[in-house]
Amino acid sequence: MKMEEQKVIFLKGRKSVLRPLNKETDLQSCLRWINDQDVIQYVSAYLPSSTQDEEEWFNNLQKRKEDIVLGIETLVGEFIGVTGLHNINWKDRTASHGVIVGEKKYWGRGYGTDANMVLLDYAFNTLNLRRIYSSVIAFNERSLQYHLTCGYQIEGVQRKQAYKKGKYWDVIFLGVFEEEWLLASGEYQKK
Repeated sequence: MKMEEQKVIFLKGRKSVLRPLNKETDLQSCLRWINDQDVIQYVSAYLPSSTQDEEEWFNNLQKRKEDIVLGIETLVGEFIGVTGLHNINWKDRTASHGVIVGEKKYWGRGYGTDANMVLLDYAFNTLNLRRIYSSVIAFNERSLQYHLTCGYQIEGVQRKQAYKKGKYWDVIFLGVFEEEWLLASGEYQKK
């Protein structure tokens, strides 16, 4: 009798599951997303990435103790993106946050918000971090809105910092403390 494969769930939200990345099943999707201009217009990546580049990235994930990177799945198991805490400073208890929802049919449907709410719960209530920070290119209104929904506050703007789409754009810096996230989480749970 063949044993049924168990689904790996690290964290679970209302709409999404966060789980460890799996090179065998996730590499091709990540490679497709990191080379898709529609997807990478919102992140710092801009050079083409080869299969070898992505394999190296996957191989190095476990070595980086200052990063926690997780896959985002729908509740029915479709791999749709990647999120994580980066540059974790264990002394100051801070980290940066990043997310890519690579499957475009899920854009604007609340999966990034849900994944971030779950990740922030983990950051504050398991890792005992006290502040998470992020940045958004000004034209990425969807990302700015989801950060604000998760309790982030705008902390500053670097004017004309990022070159995308043939011009320079402002970069908006945001941060969230646990008490701000708790208020936003309470509102999110009511929806």
